[in-house]
Amino acid sequence: MTDPFMQAAIDEARRGLAEGGIPIGSVLVHRGEIIGRGHNRRIQKGSPILHGEMDALENAGRLPAAIYRKSVLYTTLSPCAMCTGAILLYGIPRVIVGENRTFTGEEKLLRQRGVAVEVLQDATCIALMSEFIAANPTLWNEDTGEEG
Repeated sequence: MTDPFMQAAIDEARRGLAEGGIPIGSVLVHRGEIIGRGHNRRIQKGSPILHGEMDALENAGRLPAAIYRKSVLYTTLSPCAMCTGAILLYGIPRVIVGENRTFTGEEKLLRQRGVAVEVLQDATCIALMSEFIAANPTLWNEDTGEEG
């Protein structure tokens, strides 16, 4: 059975895919309650920064530092350098990652800076990204800042 918060992140990823975007979703959880949710909306909004984690943080709104420092970020895919920077900036102490087989972000940096990172290798997350990357390599390369 999938963790309900990871399931919420997966639901966000599916929402993004249904909108024509990249299937990466995220939720920010504080004291057992989702306080922010989002999905990668770079394509939909023409944005260079609206990755799933950034969208979830944006949708959580302005929060006191103490809230971030007691929150958990769930994301369907390993966080990139940009999203890792936001996690570190706001002092989010724990990140639950759906999968890192299709893309391994800055997990090592997060761990070096004291963030607890747990990778689930969730089959649904792996399938969503594998299928998307195979069907849309140009969009995926754009999202990760790669050429090709």
